[in-house]
Amino acid sequence: MSARYTGTAVVLHWIVAALIIGNLLFGYYLVDLPLSPAKLRYFSWHKWVGVTVFGIAAVRLLWRLAYPPPPLPQSMRSWEVGTARVTHALLYMFFFITPLSGWLFSSAAGIQTVYLGVLPIPDLLGKNKELADGLKMAHHWIAYALSALVAWHVAAALKHHFVDRDEVLARMIPLLRKSPDTDS
Repeated sequence: MSARYTGTAVVLHWIVAALIIGNLLFGYYLVDLPLSPAKLRYFSWHKWVGVTVFGIAAVRLLWRLAYPPPPLPQSMRSWEVGTARVTHALLYMFFFITPLSGWLFSSAAGIQTVYLGVLPIPDLLGKNKELADGLKMAHHWIAYALSALVAWHVAAALKHHFVDRDEVLARMIPLLRKSPDTDS
């Protein structure tokens, strides 16, 4: 098994990372905006990114199942290995739960998502204000949990690079690699 991620895995990682971080920040910004046509347009964009994350995360998960990640360094303690595995499992879970909770909220609120303004996404629930209120709160808390997981993941990667001085971060950032990459 290779000590590096495949090029496809690296590209999918960074696309999903950029979309998730950007959409989390955009979502936090949107919450406090006063109701206006611009806010409604921005919420459409936020939902489009969520749908995109859902789709790319599905591709990423299938890729990971077909091409398992490289082994972790032997120098890692057992609790670090366990923490890494749990964190990655939770990240993948939240890649799907976060957009799904937004989709459920939007459905219960009676606001259909039309992907890129062209493709109607079917509602998962009928309109129900009480349920929509609960799902809105759930979506917010799920986003906070995803934010915490992302921060934890980034902190761990930086710890591996700057404190442990191992190759964990370099496996995802080709420019940090000490040797040429021959994997695809």
